[in-house]
Amino acid sequence: MKSLLAAGLGLAVCLLVFAIPASAEKPVLGVAEFTNSVGGAAQWWYGTSNIGWDLADMVANELAATGSFRVVERAKLEHVLAEQDLNDYGRIAEGTGAEIGELTGAQYLVLGSLSAYEENVKGTGGGIGYKGIRVGGKKGKAYMAVDLRVVNTTTGELEFVRTVEGRSSSKGIDVGVWKSGFHGDLAQYEKTPTGKAIRACLIEIVDYLDCAMVQQGGCMAEYDAKEKARREKTKGAIELQ
Repeated sequence: MKSLLAAGLGLAVCLLVFAIPASAEKPVLGVAEFTNSVGGAAQWWYGTSNIGWDLADMVANELAATGSFRVVERAKLEHVLAEQDLNDYGRIAEGTGAEIGELTGAQYLVLGSLSAYEENVKGTGGGIGYKGIRVGGKKGKAYMAVDLRVVNTTTGELEFVRTVEGRSSSKGIDVGVWKSGFHGDLAQYEKTPTGKAIRACLIEIVDYLDCAMVQQGGCMAEYDAKEKARREKTKGAIELQ
């Protein structure tokens, strides 16, 4: 009887240990300044020099909020990245990967580049606003895509690569209770089609990274299907001569 009791207790302890995830196993991420590959097609990018870091901060906050990652503070990244060959999107200077990891504590560096942006906004005749709710004024839609890369800071190798899309539409009704956590100069776009497309794209980035790096299960089927649909749509839009 005692031996059976001891065995049962031992099994219970083992199950408890394996059921509790170790916080030390959470991936440690740093989010680099986003870059713009579409130029003037995204007018909201210009007028300030901080948009790239504003987007990075938003992604970092969302990653930390999931509880699945440990996120390195921006202050630890800026100085290191400024001295390294990371200004051209996706390019890591040879031999610098380990240095990034050692100086910042990041195991992985998240790189994002705006690769597509389209917007269609038109006026609808003024609009009426009261207590944060606006009816009329403008309606439109926006689309954006971000080329995402995750670099292993020790090896310099690309661990994850994906193009992530975000879409939004507005029919002239703007409800002010929507909480976005927009930063800096992006705050002015929070309730516009542009802001909603940005938010949708950044949330998609976070959800994908959580799936690919932490869950690593059946959730990838959804993202593989999205990637296949995106490729087919892109291919269909190309006129072959």
